[in-house]
Amino acid sequence: MSLPPSAARPWAQAPAAALAAVHGVFTDIDDTLTRDGAIDPPALAALQALHEAGVPVIAITGRPLGWSRELASRWPLRAIAAENGAVALLREGGGWREAYAQDEATRAANAPRLRAAAARLLHEVPGARLARDSAGRVTDIAIDHSEFTHLPPSAIAQAVRVMHEEGMHASVSSIHINGWYGGHDKWSGACWMLQALAGRELPDEVDRWIYVGDSTNDQAMFARFALSVGVANLRRFAAELHTWPAYLTHGERGAGFAEVAQRVLACRPGAPGR
Repeated sequence: MSLPPSAARPWAQAPAAALAAVHGVFTDIDDTLTRDGAIDPPALAALQALHEAGVPVIAITGRPLGWSRELASRWPLRAIAAENGAVALLREGGGWREAYAQDEATRAANAPRLRAAAARLLHEVPGARLARDSAGRVTDIAIDHSEFTHLPPSAIAQAVRVMHEEGMHASVSSIHINGWYGGHDKWSGACWMLQALAGRELPDEVDRWIYVGDSTNDQAMFARFALSVGVANLRRFAAELHTWPAYLTHGERGAGFAEVAQRVLACRPGAPGR
């Protein structure tokens, strides 16, 4: 679904019949639910409203396991697939269960390779700094480009090139450049979460799930979901996008996510006015 910005329709135009059949929402976190690193109040209210209505929300993020543990206790999420689908937190009963896409032996073998790649990046890429959340990372590395450090596009491109030369997968979010070993990504993480939580296959029902994102690393997800949504700050990356979502919200960040939640809730069977 490769669309120019003008072809990404306003979220208000998403068909009510499709929204009435929605099973749940997958969402990115940084600059989709958050602003300046903290949950945007409209997003938190929207998460709570979806939770109370029985609509599961599953976060798919490049953030690390350690960081995700903290927010899991404060946000009404059904699950979190962190480190771009490599690790997960699944709500079970009154607590959370951790799970890994890679076995322990694979993680142990990759650890020195990740350290070596990080050392090369810091040495070769001018201004490169590890993300401040790096201590909580288990399966990847992250270079900060817009959270606490600013890297120009040339340095971002160089970091991605180095990661590829090291045999890594690389992904650029709104704040970090993530690199990892393995075939997992946001899509595989989403599939894993639905299988783990409900024993169902996401490809069989992908038209009944929404994906919400804000950056270039969400493009593969935009391509797979008919109900893909970009919050308005996605336009910041217009020059770099090759795959646009089907819809764009009017509001940015948490306000945009709240727009998504409001329409989903308004279109649910039994909602007031339906």
